[in-house]
Amino acid sequence: MATERERAARELVKVLDSRLLSALAEPARVEIVKFLLLNGPSEAGVIAAPLPLERSVVSRHLKVLLDAGLVSARKEGRRRIYDVDGPGFLARLEAITAEARALVMLCCPPPALVTLRRKGPARGD
Repeated sequence: MATERERAARELVKVLDSRLLSALAEPARVEIVKFLLLNGPSEAGVIAAPLPLERSVVSRHLKVLLDAGLVSARKEGRRRIYDVDGPGFLARLEAITAEARALVMLCCPPPALVTLRRKGPARGD
Protein backbone atom coordinates (compact mmCIF):
# COMPACT_ATOMS: atom_id res chain seq x y z
CA MET A 1 0.00 0.00 0.00
CA ALA A 2 1.37 3.41 -1.02
CA THR A 3 2.19 5.96 1.62
CA GLU A 4 0.82 9.51 1.56
CA ARG A 5 4.24 10.70 0.41
CA GLU A 6 4.34 8.20 -2.47
CA ARG A 7 0.81 9.15 -3.60
CA ALA A 8 1.70 12.85 -3.45
CA ALA A 9 4.93 12.25 -5.39
CA ARG A 10 3.02 10.41 -8.15
CA GLU A 11 0.52 13.27 -8.35
CA LEU A 12 3.33 15.81 -8.55
CA VAL A 13 4.87 13.87 -11.44
CA LYS A 14 1.51 14.17 -13.22
CA VAL A 15 1.66 17.93 -12.68
CA LEU A 16 5.10 18.00 -14.28
CA ASP A 17 3.72 16.03 -17.24
CA SER A 18 0.94 18.57 -17.79
CA ARG A 19 0.17 19.72 -21.33
CA LEU A 20 1.41 23.20 -20.56
CA LEU A 21 4.85 22.15 -19.30
CA SER A 22 5.17 19.48 -22.01
CA ALA A 23 4.36 22.06 -24.67
CA LEU A 24 7.04 24.39 -23.32
CA ALA A 25 9.62 21.60 -23.09
CA GLU A 26 10.19 21.83 -26.85
CA PRO A 27 12.58 24.69 -27.77
CA ALA A 28 10.87 25.27 -31.14
CA ARG A 29 7.55 25.90 -29.40
CA VAL A 30 9.19 28.32 -26.99
CA GLU A 31 10.57 30.20 -30.01
CA ILE A 32 7.08 30.33 -31.53
CA VAL A 33 5.65 31.75 -28.30
CA LYS A 34 8.48 34.30 -28.18
CA PHE A 35 7.73 35.30 -31.78
CA LEU A 36 4.06 35.82 -30.97
CA LEU A 37 4.89 37.79 -27.82
CA LEU A 38 7.22 40.11 -29.72
CA ASN A 39 5.27 40.41 -32.99
CA GLY A 40 1.65 39.94 -32.02
CA PRO A 41 -1.03 37.92 -33.81
CA SER A 42 0.33 36.14 -36.90
CA GLU A 43 -0.40 33.29 -39.26
CA ALA A 44 1.75 30.16 -39.43
CA GLY A 45 3.63 31.25 -42.57
CA VAL A 46 4.66 34.55 -41.02
CA ILE A 47 5.75 32.77 -37.83
CA ALA A 48 7.76 30.22 -39.81
CA ALA A 49 9.60 32.79 -41.97
CA PRO A 50 12.34 33.75 -39.46
CA LEU A 51 12.54 30.30 -37.89
CA PRO A 52 14.59 27.36 -39.20
CA LEU A 53 11.35 25.35 -39.51
CA GLU A 54 9.02 24.50 -42.35
CA ARG A 55 5.55 26.02 -42.25
CA SER A 56 4.00 22.56 -41.77
CA VAL A 57 6.21 21.92 -38.73
CA VAL A 58 5.27 25.31 -37.26
CA SER A 59 1.60 24.44 -37.83
CA ARG A 60 2.02 21.19 -35.89
CA HIS A 61 3.74 23.04 -33.05
CA LEU A 62 0.96 25.65 -33.04
CA LYS A 63 -1.58 22.84 -32.67
CA VAL A 64 0.25 21.56 -29.56
CA LEU A 65 0.39 25.10 -28.14
CA LEU A 66 -3.30 25.57 -28.91
CA ASP A 67 -4.21 22.28 -27.20
CA ALA A 68 -2.12 23.30 -24.17
CA GLY A 69 -3.97 26.61 -23.92
CA LEU A 70 -0.90 28.74 -24.59
CA VAL A 71 -2.15 30.25 -27.83
CA SER A 72 -5.50 31.07 -29.32
CA ALA A 73 -6.53 31.00 -32.96
CA ARG A 74 -9.13 32.85 -34.97
CA LYS A 75 -10.17 32.49 -38.59
CA GLU A 76 -9.84 35.37 -41.01
CA GLY A 77 -11.11 34.04 -44.29
CA ARG A 78 -8.94 31.06 -45.16
CA ARG A 79 -6.19 32.09 -42.74
CA ARG A 80 -5.82 31.20 -39.06
CA ILE A 81 -4.31 33.90 -36.93
CA TYR A 82 -2.51 32.76 -33.77
CA ASP A 83 -1.81 34.80 -30.66
CA VAL A 84 -0.62 34.17 -27.12
CA ASP A 85 -3.59 33.46 -24.87
CA GLY A 86 -2.40 35.50 -21.87
CA PRO A 87 -5.33 34.82 -19.52
CA GLY A 88 -5.41 31.11 -20.45
CA PHE A 89 -1.66 30.79 -20.01
CA LEU A 90 -1.78 32.51 -16.62
CA ALA A 91 -4.74 30.40 -15.44
CA ARG A 92 -2.92 27.19 -16.35
CA LEU A 93 0.28 28.31 -14.61
CA GLU A 94 -1.69 29.24 -11.49
CA ALA A 95 -3.46 25.86 -11.50
CA ILE A 96 -0.14 24.02 -11.80
CA THR A 97 1.37 26.15 -9.03
CA ALA A 98 -1.60 25.57 -6.71
CA GLU A 99 -1.55 21.83 -7.27
CA ALA A 100 2.22 21.63 -6.81
CA ARG A 101 2.02 23.75 -3.64
CA ALA A 102 -0.51 21.34 -2.14
CA LEU A 103 1.54 18.27 -3.02
CA VAL A 104 5.09 19.40 -2.33
CA MET A 105 4.64 19.54 1.44
CA LEU A 106 3.52 15.90 1.36
CA CYS A 107 6.18 14.46 -0.92
CA CYS A 108 9.19 16.70 -0.46
CA PRO A 109 8.97 19.15 2.43
CA PRO A 110 11.70 21.70 3.11
CA PRO A 111 14.80 20.29 4.89
CA ALA A 112 13.97 22.11 8.15
CA LEU A 113 10.65 20.27 8.41
CA VAL A 114 12.26 16.92 7.64
CA THR A 115 14.83 17.51 10.40
CA LEU A 116 12.11 18.46 12.87
CA ARG A 117 10.07 15.38 12.01
CA ARG A 118 13.04 13.07 12.48
CA LYS A 119 14.15 14.57 15.77
CA GLY A 120 10.66 15.07 17.16
CA PRO A 121 9.82 17.69 19.74
CA ALA A 122 12.46 18.72 22.21
CA ARG A 123 12.22 17.21 25.68
CA GLY A 124 10.41 19.34 28.16
CA ASP A 125 8.02 20.76 25.53
